[in-house]
Amino acid sequence: MGGLCVLFLVIFASFSTADRKPTIAEKLTEDADLSQFFALLERNVVANMSLQYRQMTLFAPTNQAFQRYNGEMDDSLVLFHISNLATTLSNLDYSISSELDGNPPLWITRRREAMHDDIYVNNAKVDISRSYQAINRNGKLQVLHVIDQVLQPLLPLGQSAVGSPVYNPNAYQFLEHSDVFNIEQHRLRSFRQKVNQLQKKEVFNADGRHTFFIPVDEGFKPTTRSDLIDAKVVDGHVIPHHVLFTQATPETEEFKSMAFSDNVKVIISFTTSANGKEEITYVKSNTVAGDAKHSRGVVLADIVRANIPVKNGVVHLIQRPLMVVDTTVVDFLKARKGIEKEDGPLCKFYEVIMDLGEHNQFLNELTLAKDITLFAPSNEAWNEISVQNIIRNHQKLKEILNLHLVRERLPLDAIIHNNMNQIYQAPTALPRKYLYFNVISHQNNLTLTVEGGGVNATVTQTNIAATNGFVHIIDRVLGVPYTTVFEKMKTDPMLNITYNLGKRQMFNHQLNDMEHRYTYFVPRDHAWLKFQLKHPSAYNALFKEDFGYYTKQILERHVIRTDRSYTVSDLKLLANETHPFVLPTSRDPLRLRVKESDKNYYVEWNGHWIHVFRPDVECTNGIIHVIDEPFVLESDIRATGGADKTRITYAFILLFISFFFARILEN
Repeated sequence: MGGLCVLFLVIFASFSTADRKPTIAEKLTEDADLSQFFALLERNVVANMSLQYRQMTLFAPTNQAFQRYNGEMDDSLVLFHISNLATTLSNLDYSISSELDGNPPLWITRRREAMHDDIYVNNAKVDISRSYQAINRNGKLQVLHVIDQVLQPLLPLGQSAVGSPVYNPNAYQFLEHSDVFNIEQHRLRSFRQKVNQLQKKEVFNADGRHTFFIPVDEGFKPTTRSDLIDAKVVDGHVIPHHVLFTQATPETEEFKSMAFSDNVKVIISFTTSANGKEEITYVKSNTVAGDAKHSRGVVLADIVRANIPVKNGVVHLIQRPLMVVDTTVVDFLKARKGIEKEDGPLCKFYEVIMDLGEHNQFLNELTLAKDITLFAPSNEAWNEISVQNIIRNHQKLKEILNLHLVRERLPLDAIIHNNMNQIYQAPTALPRKYLYFNVISHQNNLTLTVEGGGVNATVTQTNIAATNGFVHIIDRVLGVPYTTVFEKMKTDPMLNITYNLGKRQMFNHQLNDMEHRYTYFVPRDHAWLKFQLKHPSAYNALFKEDFGYYTKQILERHVIRTDRSYTVSDLKLLANETHPFVLPTSRDPLRLRVKESDKNYYVEWNGHWIHVFRPDVECTNGIIHVIDEPFVLESDIRATGGADKTRITYAFILLFISFFFARILEN
């Protein structure tokens, strides 16, 4: 009987073991992807005891996260990844205390995505699918969250000035004792001096959840920059009530700084810029409302040490002070992180300019001009193969550079205002060449695009303020075409109607051909809308399925397909105001005269002059001239407008013939 009891207990124990949920310790042992974290945990006595006897939450970095980590790696690091409360994802509040000395908080961010919340602890993203909870052998609930970065605590290097270690400092304590923390070569004495001098200590001492930006000493050159930092500027380095880690914060989302009042309004956002394989994170202050001491516009500062957790939020060390506008456009182009590193946001643009020599005309104008706006291509924009090929031609390069320069101050709000009732065009430093702007509004976000020389670029950074103007960073080099006539028609927001008409009978397909060169006079959307007001029935007929033939005939009159394309200057030489020039089309010869008036071009067709709204839009296989009126004859209108009546007449004739023959057959 006793033997049967023992056998039953063994069998029961084996079944209960098989059905039992693995503990957190067992889970860590089994998961090879968490082996480095588990090894660190095993070496720490406090962490081991907690794992056996206490409730806890573990934030476990993956092995890949440890491979990317370049901070200090001692046994105490694991305690910054542990809390003595068992907290599931749904119960995570805005912070949770860690087990590291001083119990510094771990900050929690919930970032709303399309259909779910992403969750971050400090700057590490939680892999929600791998979160796990179980009861340990001591009956305590434990929770495991897997994260994609190692959490890096702020630890003192040794003794502080008063003889005791500084644990879990707030932002001011960190600023005051920055020399005792491992922040590499960075020093914060200049900004600390200004904070104390201006009696702004309480701003950094404040309890709660805040984000602090502290400029390093290197950013106080020239020394006169320090004189421009007043109490309002210090406030502009703090975002209250938000703890913003770089990975956990959506790019370009704007937050009000403490310098947001009736007179001065400063908002802050993060942005990233690619420089080769490296991605650099910047913070930008945008003074949307300024006064005599605080200039409007954006100041961009590189984050040289990000995501330093403190008791009342997070600190980011930045390369220069925010809000302070004391550099020229050229100074901003030359900006870089270090003496030896050419990695400023526009360093490649500056290199291209300097390729023309130190005293070239374009550089001189940037240096001496008092009111300019520069549309500056990003570092990535210069990597395009088509751009690389063309910048070796110095004469062409001079033209391209001048296409990016406007000789007046054009902040974003001025462009938007000028663009409200018409397409705004701004003259460039390249004679007779303009930039054309389009403002796209989507879900309260504004996107600005600019076109020059046939290239449509998106403005990725607006309103960077300089003492002599503004810089807008764009994602393409203007004046270096990269699309065919077909692709340009398809993507240009001003040419939608002509493109849609060209879909009929596959007219547009030829415009992708690289064997020929096209000169296409394209009526812009505004031109077709004017045509619609004058001839509504003809306009409507053009879009009917039955009248694709007429539509194609009309468009054929606008296209010259030969072995070369014609700029407006070419046409002006061939077809002046007195002698027309005949251009071959697949429809009928196109007789044009060309004149220039008040820096605008006009073509004369069929007895009246038509404004060329955008001349010389260059493409890889031709040129587009955007015009303000379509080449449509009255006979075209009668053909399209009267087509309904013609079709009805044909129907009656056919019906009569059918009826007539039917009667004959009956007899």
